[in-house]
Amino acid sequence: MLKPLSAACALLPRCLLSPTPRTFSRALRLRGRMEAAVVRCLPGEPKLTISFCLEQSQKHMLRDQDEALGKVLTRISNAIAKNQTKAKKSKKKRDEQLSEAAEPAVVKLFFGGTEVPDTLPNSEAWQDGAVLQVGEVKYRVQRNAPTFSTAELPRSLMAGFPVCPKLEVEFGNLQDCEFLWFKEKQTNPSPEAQEESPSQGGEWMQVGCERVLVPSNQDIGCRLKLLCTPKDGHRCGQTRELVSVGAVEAGPGVCTFDNRHAYTLKLAEWPAVRVVSYNILADVYAQTDLSKTVLYPYCAPYALQLDYRQNLIKKELAGYNADIICLQEVDKGNQPLSITWENWSILDLWHSPTVKPSQTFKTLIHFEGGNVRLVQMGVALRHISHIISDVAPGAPLLFCGDFNSTPNSGVVQLLSEAAVPQQHADWSSSGPEESCCMELSSSFPPLLSACGLPAYTNYVGGFHGCLDYVFIQPESMQVEQVIPLPSHQEVTTYKALPSVAHPSDHIALVCDLRWNP
Repeated sequence: MLKPLSAACALLPRCLLSPTPRTFSRALRLRGRMEAAVVRCLPGEPKLTISFCLEQSQKHMLRDQDEALGKVLTRISNAIAKNQTKAKKSKKKRDEQLSEAAEPAVVKLFFGGTEVPDTLPNSEAWQDGAVLQVGEVKYRVQRNAPTFSTAELPRSLMAGFPVCPKLEVEFGNLQDCEFLWFKEKQTNPSPEAQEESPSQGGEWMQVGCERVLVPSNQDIGCRLKLLCTPKDGHRCGQTRELVSVGAVEAGPGVCTFDNRHAYTLKLAEWPAVRVVSYNILADVYAQTDLSKTVLYPYCAPYALQLDYRQNLIKKELAGYNADIICLQEVDKGNQPLSITWENWSILDLWHSPTVKPSQTFKTLIHFEGGNVRLVQMGVALRHISHIISDVAPGAPLLFCGDFNSTPNSGVVQLLSEAAVPQQHADWSSSGPEESCCMELSSSFPPLLSACGLPAYTNYVGGFHGCLDYVFIQPESMQVEQVIPLPSHQEVTTYKALPSVAHPSDHIALVCDLRWNP
């Protein structure tokens, strides 16, 4: 009786130093607790999956839901016998013959203490709380247990910048999940060792217990490990182990947004709200040959990589402590961008399930042709007016974005003066063949540019100018604070944007607005 207990106690310190799912599995067996057999079975799907760990190997079975239970149990038993036969043969000399094959293991399924009939279909047999017995090993069946369908660590890790794992959970809630972060206590591991056994090697020391970790300078040169347990309330799924490909590296030093964060240390107090509008530069634009050789030849190639830029974007946005964030150029590359706010849970930007489609509006303001942009803006304003009338009559308009239009353009005049005359030069900006002269009026009264008209919000090698705006209805909102833009010296430290210290060719607009309901 004392031997299993002493063995479990001896294993416990090693679990705390270097915990892995396999270590947890051994500890569970020593303590007499059952491991989990995870079953995924959804109505309407023809198949179900059964996953469990047997003899330090993870087994995954895909079976028909209407198949008889007995066939699955026989398949498990035969697989065990086959593995045992291979193990015995490997111990024999090559010229020796194995006279007898291993006997099939006894495999049964119990529910409520009663053996489940072999004739019962899988969809009915594998109930939550059932017990799968495989030889002398028993498993507690978890049907549709919380599971991470996606679990990845970013490749680029930098000291002082948040590490946000990409996580998607099924049958669970990210708010309930548990996280344990570790750093490797190892000196200069060889690349070959990292590739062959990424989770082994040195010891691991716990450094965090939140979903997002911000590595310190003391973590430079260390790999990171994350143990994440999916949960839904008190229900727990199988723990996943994620080990970083590379080690934590030093950050770029002072970034263009560091001084701006001094103005946003505290959250805005209601009825004030903090608004951020930011074109974060789509990955598809940053990775083209045109971008690397013509648009941004001054930018180090590694600083255009998505993983590197996301490090900077996450830290910048988190430091603003914003209430409303409007992002532009969010493509598939940076779509799952995740940020943690001090008093907020994890927010999946742009495609948040809590935001109803009827409450959002997306538009593309054409890159060229002032006449096209004018027509687009006229249609957009009319459409927004209809949305407000249908969804929230009388609600004020907050209109943010990269409008690809300078302050003297017809688009800005339409927003700030509520009308554009037919004589405006933009109507003929695409040449006489596409000239479209007409008077255009807005569906809203004149709007106010909350952040004013800066000298530039876009600064690249061949152009700099104001293209980004936060427009408000002055009768409903007042400007309390405009966060200063980076100084010209900060913007041009690396010649232009983007750079190793700034992730986009645009600059974020940040302001505090007081709403008068």
